[in-house]
This record gives sequence, structure tokens and C-alpha cells, in this order.
Amino acid sequence: MKKISRNKETKTFTEAVGRALRRAAKTARKTAKMYGTPIYVWENGKVVAKKP
Repeated sequence: MKKISRNKETKTFTEAVGRALRRAAKTARKTAKMYGTPIYVWENGKVVAKKP
């Protein structure tokens, strides 16, 4: 069994989390557009409703 360094494990995990978050955001935008509901985002220190 090949030993993987902790740093490489963390980087791989972080990259996977980033991909998952982008995929979830894409799905959320698609669903909001389908139902005509706004997407809420954090902008300039405030929560703002955006049209998808």
C-alpha cells in the first residue's frame, strides 16, 4: 500500500469539496430558474436576492 502524505490528502479533499460546491451551486441556479425564484448571495456585506 502506497503511503500518501497528509498534505496531498488535504489538497485532494479540498479540491473535491470545491467541485461539489460548484456542482451544488449550478443545480441551485437551475432549480431557481425553473421555478422563477431568486438566488440569495452575499454581496458587499449584505444578503441580496438575484434573479437566476
